[in-house]
This record gives sequence, structure tokens and C-alpha cells, in this order.
Amino acid sequence: MMNDIAVGIDVSKKKLDICIAREGKYKSKSLSNTNSGHKELTKWLQSQGISYEVPVALEATGPYSEAIAIHLSENDWRVSVVNPARISGFAKSELSRNKTDKADAKLIARFALRADLEVWQPPTPATRELRALVDRLQALSDMRQQELNRIEGLSQTAKVTVKEMILDHVQWLEEKIDSIKSEIDDHIDGNPELKRDADLIESIPGMGRRATAQFLSYIGDVRRFKSAKALAAFIGVTPRQKLSGTSLKGRSSLSRAGHNAARKALFMPGMVAKRYNPVIIAASSRLEARGLTPKAIIGASMRKLVHLIYGVVKSGTKFNAKIPLSALDFQEGI
Repeated sequence: MMNDIAVGIDVSKKKLDICIAREGKYKSKSLSNTNSGHKELTKWLQSQGISYEVPVALEATGPYSEAIAIHLSENDWRVSVVNPARISGFAKSELSRNKTDKADAKLIARFALRADLEVWQPPTPATRELRALVDRLQALSDMRQQELNRIEGLSQTAKVTVKEMILDHVQWLEEKIDSIKSEIDDHIDGNPELKRDADLIESIPGMGRRATAQFLSYIGDVRRFKSAKALAAFIGVTPRQKLSGTSLKGRSSLSRAGHNAARKALFMPGMVAKRYNPVIIAASSRLEARGLTPKAIIGASMRKLVHLIYGVVKSGTKFNAKIPLSALDFQEGI
């Protein structure tokens, strides 16, 4: 697919570097990554004769890119949030040497001229609020673990008051953690769409309440994906094979070219599912018999969980082991 005009945006914490690619010429501009900068961007694009149908592409850079992507989407621009791995691969194909914000914006614009881009769908306000709560819970949990590690690291000669201060902080953190967990539950229960999907996902053995909340906060509505494979590729749990002639035959591994936080959130559920989910137990046994390593089997378990999640949400039917067991379509080789 070739577009005649495209816009590329390189997003950083404090600024936006924009490039319009049109008829072999490029026009660049830098703006602040703030609400006022976002409004100025849309006005500038319109002043340059850019219509709403022109593709606007930017890399997925977490909270820095989401704000501008939401602004563009809510104002009817055809925005696409692209996996950085795709842009990186395109840069290598062009033998790009320069690495500046302006050069990156130009590179993204050239990519948008040639690529078949999907229009980005912004997360709902309820999903955004859930992710804010989930991120805060994770931050407090990390602080708690750091404090517990400090207690273990205290020398025998350390003053008792230091340990007491740390314990007081741990207790405060645990109270806040419990409070946010309750708030997450209330938020999900108070939103019919989130509640419906959460109930479906939690019916899958291995997907507990916290893992489900994390998954929904990072992914949102899985129905926006065309297939379970597309969802697995977005998260980065698809297999990457290493086969080339007779000289290279390495073990397959997870691609990891996807949503890092969502992939991490599936690791523990993948381990639990290996023990308690009948579908994944059966598939894991087959892979173990073939000699796959425990780590590779966990990766396969994570991928199967994604397929099961997609299946229950898409169908609106809670997990039933008889359905996937009757036609086990587990993708082997990882």
C-alpha cells in the first residue's frame, strides 16, 4: 500500500517532532508535548492542507504517546500507533544512520507512506482509569518489596529504630495496597463492560483477579483484534523461529516484540495454568514429551492463555475445557 501524503510524529516526554511527507518533500515542526501543543498540532496540520483522511503515525511509547494519540483520535484524525519494532525494521531496511528526533519523525512519515496502517482505537475512559489504578498498585507493591529487601540487608549492628521505621512504612504500604485493590474491584464492578469481560477471563484457570485486572488495563477490549493470533502478536507471545539452511537451527523463543507490561502480567498466570488448567496441562505434557525446556513451555502456556482469553471474550461464553480439548490447536515448537 502506498499513500500520497503521510504524517510522522516522534514523541518524547517533553516535545513532539512532526514531519509531513508529500510528493517527495518534507516539512518539519517541533511542538511541546502538552495539551496546548496538541491543539497547536491539529491547527498546524490543517494550515498545511492535511485532511483528516491522511494517515498520522507515531510509535507506541507508553504514556508519552497515548495523550497525543487520544487527542488526535478524539478529533477524528486517522492516527496509527505503531509497534517500535516495525519502525526499527524499516530503518534497517533503509540503512538509516542518523538518530535524531527530527530524523526519526521523517523516518516514521516515510514508513507511513508505504505501510498498511490500522487506525488506532483509544482505550475507553474506564480502561484508562483502571490502568492508572493498576500502575499505582504495581508501584506500591514494588516499594513494599524494596523495603522488605532493606530489612534483610540491615546489619546486625544497625539501630533498632531504623528497622522500626522501615516496618512502619511497610505497614503503611500494605494498607494502601489493600485500599487500591478494593478500589480496582469496585471500579471493575461499577463498569458493566469491564465487569462482563473480567468475569469471562477469570473463568479461565490460571487467570486470577489481579492478573485479569492487569490484562484488561493494558489491552482493553480484545474484540478490536481480528484474531487470537493478532492479539498474541500484539502482546509478543508468538514464537520466533531460528532456521536458515543447514547452518542455523536454534531453539524458537518468544518474539517479545510487543506489549511488554501485558507480557509480564501473563508470566505468573502461565506458570499457574501449567498446573491447574486442563487444556494447558494437556498441551504442556505434549511439549514436555518433545523435549522442550520448562521456560519454553511457560512461554507456550502464556500464548495459549491469550488464545483462551480471546475465545471466551469473543464468544461471550465462560471457559469450558471440553471445547478446546476437543480440538487442541496448541501451536507447538516454542
